[in-house]
Amino acid sequence: MDNRNDLWRHVDANKERLIALSDRVWGMPEVCYTEKRSVAEHIAELKHQGFKITENVADIPTAVIGEAGEGGPVIAFLGEYDALPGLSQEAGASEHKEIEAGGHGHGCGHNLLGSAAMLAAVAMKDWLAENKIPGRVRYYGCPAEEGGAAKAFMVRAGAFDDADVAISWHPSSFWEVAPALALANTRADFVFTGRASHAAAAPHLGRSALDAVELMNVGVNYMREHMPSDARVHYALLDTGGIAPNVVQAHARVRYSIRARDLRGMLELVQRVKKIAEGAALMTETKMEMRIVSAVSDLVANTPLEEAMHKVMDDLGAPHFDDADKAYAEKIRATLSPQEIASIWRTIGMPDTGAPLGDFLVPRDAKRNPAIGSTDIGDVSWAVPTVQAHAPTVAMGTPFHTWQVVAQGKSPAAHKAMVHVAKAMAATGAAVLSDPALMAAAKADHKARLGKEGYTSPLPPEVKPPLTMSLGG
Repeated sequence: MDNRNDLWRHVDANKERLIALSDRVWGMPEVCYTEKRSVAEHIAELKHQGFKITENVADIPTAVIGEAGEGGPVIAFLGEYDALPGLSQEAGASEHKEIEAGGHGHGCGHNLLGSAAMLAAVAMKDWLAENKIPGRVRYYGCPAEEGGAAKAFMVRAGAFDDADVAISWHPSSFWEVAPALALANTRADFVFTGRASHAAAAPHLGRSALDAVELMNVGVNYMREHMPSDARVHYALLDTGGIAPNVVQAHARVRYSIRARDLRGMLELVQRVKKIAEGAALMTETKMEMRIVSAVSDLVANTPLEEAMHKVMDDLGAPHFDDADKAYAEKIRATLSPQEIASIWRTIGMPDTGAPLGDFLVPRDAKRNPAIGSTDIGDVSWAVPTVQAHAPTVAMGTPFHTWQVVAQGKSPAAHKAMVHVAKAMAATGAAVLSDPALMAAAKADHKARLGKEGYTSPLPPEVKPPLTMSLGG
């Protein structure tokens, strides 16, 4: 059954409402686990569209599931709506202009991500009802992707146990099936406790927690030569023990992000970093406590789903951008370095054509040199066959987590890409639902990739969603 034109008609019928949702969320940027207004907007739209609502998913107040349909397989669409700290920016500008000094901003485009995923879910819901097809569609509103690992907690709580396929996307410079590459990642705080004293009169009585943090950082830096080249370890100082140099610092805290290509390698690296912290505590005669904040797994690919999505994206074609879209993209590109622009072409192994926007489909066999980060969709991909798209919401070369992404977050080009990718996601979901052989192939591929060991959550059982985590998350 190929009713893609019907699906796309339903996307077009609802696009203005979902574009408006995206713009409202852009205007209320909320970070890691604080997305109260953003989730309220998503819940209101889900209710308007007739979805059955489940709130407080996995004991996370800003996580929601909307479900529609009856019987049949469950197709999950994953949305996000969290912002990033310190990226306040005026929309439509081509220079850095803060709206609020030190304020937040959607520097990863999650205002678009959630709205397009919901648009795909709405279109598929209407298509199922119109054609009286058994099947259920779910929209998962997922907070705290940026450092909070909300989806990993949702997976651990069983929120995806009965889903058959998960579909998502991410804003990008490209129109492509997203490569299934992500680093497993643990964020952990290392808290050192020492003893305060007068730094001049009685330094021998003090035990410096700040010294312990500095020694730990030195030790980790020496470890870098002796870990896999594709692993990553980085840190941020969250507590330096105060501002008085004449007081021996009795407390200090450093947050580490520890990444590796797979879960096993990441867990091994975490233990090595922990040993260094223990050694720093021994050297300074302080106490050390390691607190896991969050953790996510690497991504599991799914060839049948990726091939099906690529075919849909090829048939649909890339988004069409007009002269005004391209002119604004060129203004943004003028703020970027040649290295930033060259880097984005390098990731797909293609020569720089000078195109201001990604109005072409990246070939499946492109010789990529991807820049790899981490995402909590990794844990979803271990629980259920998963596929993601990329859509060109920003000018070619725009680095993410920057003011330039925020500035483009309400642009006509971003809206066009958002609607276009919703059509690709909806059609991919319909293809899976309409073709039992594709569904079976996707599940067989997933089972084979999980192997005998299967999935084990990287989150220790005692770790709860860090609902009050600092903005350092």
